[in-house]
Amino acid sequence: MSASHYQAIVLGAGPGGYPCAIRLGQLGIKTLVVEREYWGGVCLNVGCIPSKALITAGKRMEEFQHAGAMGIEFTGELKMNMTRLQAWKSTVTGKLSGGVRTLLKGNKVEMMEGNARFVGPNELEVTTKEGPKRITADHVVIATGSRPIEIPGFSFKDARILDSTKALALPEIPKRLAVIGGGYIGLEMGSMYRKLGSEVTVIEMADQVLPGFDPDVVKLIDRRLKKSGVTVQLKAQALGWEEGDDGATLKYRTPDGEKSVTVDYILVTVGRRPNTDQVDLEKTGVKMAGRFIETDKQLKTSVPGLYAIGDCTTGLMLAHKATHDGEVVAEVIAGHKAYNDAKTVPAVVFTDPEIATAGLQEPEARAAGMDIKVGKVPFAAIGRALTTNETDGFIKVIADKATNRVIGVTIVGPHASDLISEAVLAVEMECELMDIGLSIHPHPTLSEGIMEAAKAALGEAIHVLNA
Repeated sequence: MSASHYQAIVLGAGPGGYPCAIRLGQLGIKTLVVEREYWGGVCLNVGCIPSKALITAGKRMEEFQHAGAMGIEFTGELKMNMTRLQAWKSTVTGKLSGGVRTLLKGNKVEMMEGNARFVGPNELEVTTKEGPKRITADHVVIATGSRPIEIPGFSFKDARILDSTKALALPEIPKRLAVIGGGYIGLEMGSMYRKLGSEVTVIEMADQVLPGFDPDVVKLIDRRLKKSGVTVQLKAQALGWEEGDDGATLKYRTPDGEKSVTVDYILVTVGRRPNTDQVDLEKTGVKMAGRFIETDKQLKTSVPGLYAIGDCTTGLMLAHKATHDGEVVAEVIAGHKAYNDAKTVPAVVFTDPEIATAGLQEPEARAAGMDIKVGKVPFAAIGRALTTNETDGFIKVIADKATNRVIGVTIVGPHASDLISEAVLAVEMECELMDIGLSIHPHPTLSEGIMEAAKAALGEAIHVLNA
């Protein structure tokens, strides 16, 4: 079998792989991208994008239910047509996935669909519909992504047990849903289905939901979950389940003894694992860190000509981190002096209200022994938040006390996912508090809260009392 040769092969067309391939094409590198299933990756097709489409639908439902506060009145039953919602979600993902293919083609990147496995460090065999194909390259980028972790006794092959992919494709709204795992995916999905009308129970082993987040944020989310009717069981371990006459009975252990809940579906969201075990990596000799591939700041592995990006490497498993990795690698392959030296990777949780962080959270800074200043402004003090009737939450700016440099921002509240980008720039540029405070922010907007919080850290806030 003769092998086709390329300057670069990108293994995987997810949020890391396809931007990498596009940038390689722009840089004039003869590139092939190999994808086994989803052009655009899990994120675009069965993850980030479809989940946000459903989350938006759930939020709209809730907004309509409470629109009377603004004088909006309507008669008749408000209901969700799940078939039409799923069809709309599919049009969104379909457009984006098609756009990925168009962009790859437009940047002269070749595409191959199939399951690829390494034969050697720079050679792969791809099983395609037309049969096996051999390909080689001077540079190979591993962008194989990740998949949900399956726990013993809860097989995703069972119709009652859902991973995030299956949960996003349900043909009906479950009357009762249990969620194992109170992290960001579990709370996003659980909150969404609660808004659509499901009875939701969250089972979390830790002593709080969203482990690792600022307790001030968690308190607010806890309150909203309870208000919405979501049942949360903390310090609880799922033991197993059995089929009954009225659904699936999930058993779990708590400090108060063994308990159970009967539901229609059980969603397991206890994390993700890299797909590094699916491409015969051992034939490359690459150095591993457990299941993850070790890389340096240029995303180079221990094997010359072999690179790894995104979820299959150590670090945060986030789509935007993978995209940045991919663009850095493309520059490196083209011979440019590029490095992944980002000071922060923002994190966003699409609960209600949304959560977003950049840089250090307050507890992290204090745990590191840093002497800090903190400015905190509630959304209830921001005029624009009042006009949208979304006032829960706050903006918190953390700065080094000696230099006034911004080291972190935490936002929980309306449109936190959109507001956090200003904070990312502030941390990357090592802005001082007054760089934000003296930048005129438009009024009335939610972004004024970031300016006000920066001033509050200096004791110069106007619209809240200074501490």
